[in-house]
Amino acid sequence: MADAISCLQPLCDCLDGTGLLDAAGREVASFLRLKSNWGDLDKARESLGAVERMVRGRVTAELNKLNVCDPQVELWLRRVDELKLGAIDEDYSSLMNYSSICQCTRHAARRSWIGKRIVEALDEVNKLIEEGRRFKKFGFKPSPEIVERLPQTKTFGLETMLVQLHDLLEKADSNIIGIWGQGGIGKTTLLHAFNNDLEKKVHNYQVVIFIEVSNSETLDTLEMQKTISERLNLPWNEAEITVKRARFLVKALSRKRFVLLLDDVRKKFRLEDVGIPTPDTNSQSKLILTSRFQEVCYQMGAQRNLIKMDLLDNDAAWKLFLSKLSTEACAAVESPSPSNVVRDHAIAIAQSCGGLPLALNVIGTAVAGYEEPRDWNSAADAIKENMKFEGVDEMFATLKYSFDRLTPTQQQCFLYCTLFPEYGSISKEHLVDYWLAEGLLLDDREKGNQIIRSLISACLLQTTSSMSSKVKMHHIIRHLGLWLVNREDRSFVVKAGMALDNAPPAIEWKEATRISIMSNNITELSFSPKCENLTTLLIQNNPKLNKLGWGFFKYMRSLKVLDLSHTAITSIPECDTLVALQHLDLSYTHIMRLPERLWLLKELRHLDLSVTVALEDTLNNCSKLHKLRVLNLFRSHYGIRDVDDLNLDSLRDLLFLGITIYSQDVLKKLNETHPLAKSTHRLNLKYCGDMQSIKISDFNHMKHLEELHVESCYDLNTLVADTELTTSCLQALTLSVLPSLENVLVAPMPHNFRYVRKLSISQCPKLLNITWVRRLELLERLVISNCDEMLTIVEEANSTEEQQYGTQTIKMQGYYSEEQDDHAMAESSRNEWNDDYQSVNGESTNGATRQPDFPKLRSIVLTDVKKLRSICTPRDFPCLETLRVEDCPNLRHIPLCSTHNCGKLKQICGSSDWWKKLQWEDKEAVAHMESKYFIPI
Repeated sequence: MADAISCLQPLCDCLDGTGLLDAAGREVASFLRLKSNWGDLDKARESLGAVERMVRGRVTAELNKLNVCDPQVELWLRRVDELKLGAIDEDYSSLMNYSSICQCTRHAARRSWIGKRIVEALDEVNKLIEEGRRFKKFGFKPSPEIVERLPQTKTFGLETMLVQLHDLLEKADSNIIGIWGQGGIGKTTLLHAFNNDLEKKVHNYQVVIFIEVSNSETLDTLEMQKTISERLNLPWNEAEITVKRARFLVKALSRKRFVLLLDDVRKKFRLEDVGIPTPDTNSQSKLILTSRFQEVCYQMGAQRNLIKMDLLDNDAAWKLFLSKLSTEACAAVESPSPSNVVRDHAIAIAQSCGGLPLALNVIGTAVAGYEEPRDWNSAADAIKENMKFEGVDEMFATLKYSFDRLTPTQQQCFLYCTLFPEYGSISKEHLVDYWLAEGLLLDDREKGNQIIRSLISACLLQTTSSMSSKVKMHHIIRHLGLWLVNREDRSFVVKAGMALDNAPPAIEWKEATRISIMSNNITELSFSPKCENLTTLLIQNNPKLNKLGWGFFKYMRSLKVLDLSHTAITSIPECDTLVALQHLDLSYTHIMRLPERLWLLKELRHLDLSVTVALEDTLNNCSKLHKLRVLNLFRSHYGIRDVDDLNLDSLRDLLFLGITIYSQDVLKKLNETHPLAKSTHRLNLKYCGDMQSIKISDFNHMKHLEELHVESCYDLNTLVADTELTTSCLQALTLSVLPSLENVLVAPMPHNFRYVRKLSISQCPKLLNITWVRRLELLERLVISNCDEMLTIVEEANSTEEQQYGTQTIKMQGYYSEEQDDHAMAESSRNEWNDDYQSVNGESTNGATRQPDFPKLRSIVLTDVKKLRSICTPRDFPCLETLRVEDCPNLRHIPLCSTHNCGKLKQICGSSDWWKKLQWEDKEAVAHMESKYFIPI
């Protein structure tokens, strides 16, 4: 027997080497363990269903954020959908109907076949479960569009000019193209349509940028630079001087083939002064500008490639007019009745617009809902009546009809908009603030927002292409408003944005009801104008203004709105005559103290003293202004130093408080259900010498706190963002000049920093890292500067830090005795950091996939962090657009490489020397990263 076995051994070894024995074993096992395997498959199917629901939920979340599904996840979901488990269930149920052993033997082949399929299905399901749990990312931002779509309406009569513009774009020698024509003729509409056309066409351009210039008097270089920076996803440094930023932008744009669309250029300017390299044949970039003046197109270099825009012909004008009407109005106009007076009136109204698209839009909107002949007759008569006034431009007479259809309040609000500069945009918030103070809204802020929407619907205001918080007014509509002001004897003096060095003479102020001299270069207002009827005076954005005459406010008893923000004034004269004043803005000025008798302004409701860096004393004025609803002392040099100084309890109507605090005792009093806590939106903690720690949960009575600025608290050692007990609104956090700050502790979600979007840290020398920043899931912007001892931004898990973090976590909770500390410290540390370490790799302790550490981070700015060696290990940054590094000589590693998801990355900015010294794990990616993203500064 032994000999027989020994003879068979070589055969067995041979078969074992082929894998036939294993295969046969599996076949037998699938036959014998049929029922057990089917039970395992049923359980695995349930697990797969749970994983699938999780994956689909995460994919849906990504799609809701306008991201796209990761291709690997998409393939996995397709494989799940293609599983044919239903057929296996039917075959298994059918087989189980044959219960007796003899029947089973008759169906042995079928049993073997089904058993094999069940095993294969079980393997596939388990494989899908494992793959689904391993996913690190479920979606990513699609590659940024070369063209950013602009608002566009249907165009009429522009087809030929669009074709002409595209033809010029294709010409190799047409680097600068000009489009000119009178105001309101459709130049902006043409440029919007062309911009959006570029999205559909195949081209070799890397970015298309649209900029509203409108430089009637002064060029708004800052806003133009902001627009370019946003489209290139470059970081924005408010403190950077314009000339330096322009040089940097020239370098950034020179690395790209761009199409730059400059709308409404009114005066020649030097492109390089803004940051725009002049396109030439070698660069293959293009610049297209629109202007009202042919001469300006010549001066900007477009003399060889020029398009002149003409008024619409009758057919196009009629189509545009009809497009603004409602369905019912169109039906009335186009009725085939031979005596259709509605059509006659409509034609007369449309012709009164003279083929000007702006007028056709405004008037068409005004009559859009008319169906009855009497309405059309009334509109036509009103326009004819307007034309009877001597010297009235026919177009204004036509446009006035749209104004006449507004309610009296809407008319007043519309005319108020003419006080702002002809170029640029208008803040909706400021508009509503002014209207409230003027008494136009009867304390109803929402009514102000509704009026803005109504004026937009009437084509009398326009939305801006970049910011929903601002509106703008077409220059023709603005001139219409000024014409209406003069015609109706409402005396406005409007000299906004005209580059004036001197204010209008006092004689022009005498009868004025509203005066705007904002955005000029005026240096002093040393006279005492007699303007008893003046209700609004807007002087803001005169950076050279440093002197107001002693009796400047003496004759302004009716004044309700006074804005002196962003000027260089160091004091304001006594203003006790301003008994009607409701809105006073002194923010970003250099005033040192408030007037002694400011408390006499009993009607004052809005007082803005934010960022008054020299303000030393309010002379106890604020507490006596009982009607105040807005009091903003955020980041003012003046702050509350003593508990007894916090005497604002009398301000019972206060809705918004921005405050600077100099003492921990004051902060404690404010936190202890103080009436002011619920009104606090912005908090600046400054020079709190006795403050060693801050616990964010202590601010739980400040339910509306949006911004926290902690600076120059020299003994502050620890900042704790503990578990959130109430809903937090904190969105911006600044830590500055904190020489003792060592520990920033952020609890697991939900914590009090969960909604922080902007984080700025400067001059905190004891911070070695800010690993806690990984818990800020909504963080969009991270700025770190002058942190002398910081070695890394995120320190990956190690034993030393595990122990340190674990100790801090336990003591922060405060639930343990000293005996429990020793045991709990190690356990908590191990679990806490194990979770965090796994989160770096998209894993979790329970096997589920976790989202990336920085899912919303868009910008990282590092300045003068001398010892910084690394940011973090390479990982996914799905939203990161910009990394800017200045004066960080020891930074050798950046967490970006071709194998990780940085789908929105646009720019890496730094010195050439720094770039050369970087150390890369993926050597092959260096050239790609440099050519595509790196911009030297």
